[in-house]
Amino acid sequence: MVWVCGRPAATRTPHQPAPPAPLQGVVGNRAGARTALGAFVSSSTVTARRLSAAALAAAAIVGAVALPASAADLARPDRTKVEISAVQYDAPGREDRSRRSLNKEWVELTNTSRRTVNLDGWTLKNEDGDTYTFDHYRLDGRATVRIHTGWGHDTDSDLYMDRHNEVWDNRSDTATLRNDHDRFIDDESWGRHHRHGGHQHGGGRHH
Repeated sequence: MVWVCGRPAATRTPHQPAPPAPLQGVVGNRAGARTALGAFVSSSTVTARRLSAAALAAAAIVGAVALPASAADLARPDRTKVEISAVQYDAPGREDRSRRSLNKEWVELTNTSRRTVNLDGWTLKNEDGDTYTFDHYRLDGRATVRIHTGWGHDTDSDLYMDRHNEVWDNRSDTATLRNDHDRFIDDESWGRHHRHGGHQHGGGRHH
């Protein structure tokens, strides 16, 4: 110890560095981030939030990509189409209500699609309400069937109404096709005041 002017001089001690200031954003030895309110959030919490945000963003992108496909599937039209392709409403030759004469009166249906169509419960009707109902019949794709007024043995290409008098009026009438839910499918008209598809029809046979 050194005396200076009768007082002991302060003893020099080795320089002790000041304790390091706490690192910003460090809590419990875990790096974090300071919030607007001065609180600290651990890095694990930040990471979890970032992962959650990334997952939500990815889900949103996937949903945005998948939605149009689903909408397209729902909006995809049914391409199955059956139409009245021809009508012979005036049987050629003598109309004597014989089996031969009645079977020369017919309506022809064509499946213009590639898919087989189940016609069970479908109806073919004239303007007077006379109706033929299809019974357990399937029309193959690109195939045609004729529905004859008279009677006979049903085949894949010919069906019979089993009637003993004419169904289709030679002067003016309309053949209307509906499905098993009574939904309109197609029709064919002939006569002076009847039109179908913008074309007027006449004569004993219509295509």
